Amino acid sequence: MTKIPLDERCVAYDRMANVLSYLGDNWKNRPTLSETAEEFGLSPFHFQREFTRWAGVTPKQYVSAHAHMAAGEALRQGASVLDASFEIEASGPSRLHDLFIAHEALTPGEAGSGGRNVALTIGKGPTPFGMGVFLFSDRGLVALGFVDENPEQVARLGEHTGRTEADAFKDLAGRYPNADIRRDDTVATRFAEKVFEPGASIPLALYGTPFRRQVWRALLEIPVGQTRTYGDLARHIGKSSAARATGTAVGANPISWFIPCHRALASDGRLHNYHWGVRRKRAMLALEAGLTEAQAG
Repeated sequence: MTKIPLDERCVAYDRMANVLSYLGDNWKNRPTLSETAEEFGLSPFHFQREFTRWAGVTPKQYVSAHAHMAAGEALRQGASVLDASFEIEASGPSRLHDLFIAHEALTPGEAGSGGRNVALTIGKGPTPFGMGVFLFSDRGLVALGFVDENPEQVARLGEHTGRTEADAFKDLAGRYPNADIRRDDTVATRFAEKVFEPGASIPLALYGTPFRRQVWRALLEIPVGQTRTYGDLARHIGKSSAARATGTAVGANPISWFIPCHRALASDGRLHNYHWGVRRKRAMLALEAGLTEAQAG
């Protein structure tokens, strides 16, 4: 598929998130291309083009193979089908097997002091899931969050909150209150283009407790197109009685998407409690479903 500029995918995200929600609610009815396009005020040609450029598969492919993955408990059912059908190496925007985690990139002392004497850069840049906020050092990516361009609309759609740009900046910077943080959107945009470039390794500069690092490594081992419950992750790391603590560690993941906490579900299989919004979590899983479909085909 032709490489699509990251800023185009960023702009398309908001509409695509609404489309995925619609398809997730209506996949059983197998809506036609014309019906879906009309729902969003586009011609069938332009709708198919925009969807395929963002997701990597056609709307028909998505509906027939993966739309059920975006809807509550059915997502886990769909993921189990993928578990049995595909065994793939992470590639494309995920590249999770190529990641290098610098576990001690921030020392315990630096992390415990809130980043005292640590120089960090923060800024916004495009991602396939809307505008991102990147916090990074010269050692790698420290944190990644997301901005909702229409937070009021997100709230109306049932999210607990919509993240404004100010919210996202405050969230990430607040994790290191004593660090020397400067803002540079130009550098952040270049950084965004680098980390979302297919095939590039991404240094992650983070510090967590040994238990949290163990959970984050377990998240990295979940294949693209699959999901796990917190209980599954707890058993995977040999702490079957620590499902709740595992869930807390998942929620504390500072680097969204690249450490794929979006693949972790509660025991009932529902999509909830994602820090950057269930709508975005659904879009991440749907995009990965599309990548899996494209590689399988």
